[in-house]
Amino acid sequence: MREKIRDLVVRLYARRVERHLDLTRVPKHIGVIVDGNRRWARASGGSPEQGHQAGADKIFELLGWCEETDVEVVTLWLLSTDNLDRPEAELVPLLGIIEDCVRGIAASGHFRVHHVGTLDMLPARTQAVLKEAAEDTADVTGLLVNVAVGYGGRQEIADAVRSLLAEHAGRGTELAELAETVQVEDIARHVYTRGQPDPDLVIRTSGEQRLSGFMLWQTAHSEYHFCDVFWPAFRKVDFLRALRDYGARNRRFGS
Repeated sequence: MREKIRDLVVRLYARRVERHLDLTRVPKHIGVIVDGNRRWARASGGSPEQGHQAGADKIFELLGWCEETDVEVVTLWLLSTDNLDRPEAELVPLLGIIEDCVRGIAASGHFRVHHVGTLDMLPARTQAVLKEAAEDTADVTGLLVNVAVGYGGRQEIADAVRSLLAEHAGRGTELAELAETVQVEDIARHVYTRGQPDPDLVIRTSGEQRLSGFMLWQTAHSEYHFCDVFWPAFRKVDFLRALRDYGARNRRFGS
C-alpha cells in the first residue's frame, strides 16, 4: 500500500513539473551516461546481467519521454572502451543485451540510429548489428539516437585527428602547411557526431559526478545534471527535473 501511495504521489508531482516546464528552453541534444546497472542489481539481489537488461529496458522509456518534448538528438553511452576489458562472462551477455536494444530501437520505426565509437574494437556480430540499424533507419525523420558503443572520448579525438591527417594526405598537403592552418572547425568535421549539434545537456545517473571521458570534444559548453538514482531506477520525474534544471540556467557558453 505504501508503494502504491508513493508511486501515485510521484506521478502527480511529475505532472506538476511537466505542466510548469518551459518547452521553449528544452535542450535539443541530450547526452546520457547510463550508469549504475550493476549496483542497482546488487542492491536488488540480482545478477549483473539482470541489471544491464533493466537498464536496456529503461532506454525505451527515456526515448518515449524525449519524444514528448522538443528534444531532437539523444546520445546514449552504453559501452566504453574500458568496458571491453570486463571479464568475458559479463561482457558477452552485455553485448548481447546492447545488440537486442539497438535492434529494438531501430525496429520501432520512430528513431534514426547512429553509432558513436570505434567499430574495429567490437566483435563482428556487434558491428553488424550497429551497421544494419544505421542503414535500416537512415530515412527515418524522428529522434536521432546516437548509440555510443565501444566509445572513449580520447579515442574519438585521436580518430578525428587521424582522419583529418588522412584527408589532407590524400590532397597532398604538406604536414608543415597543415600544422600552420588547422582550425578547431577542421577537427570538428571529423568527430563521430559531425554535422550534429553539440549536447546542450548531459545527464549522468548513479550519483557519480564526472564525465569519465564522455564526448570530451562536444561537451565544452554543455550543462551537466547529476542524478543520484541508478539508471534502471531513473523515472520520468527525474528526467523532467533535469529539463527544469537546464531551463533555469543562464548559459554562458564559456564566457
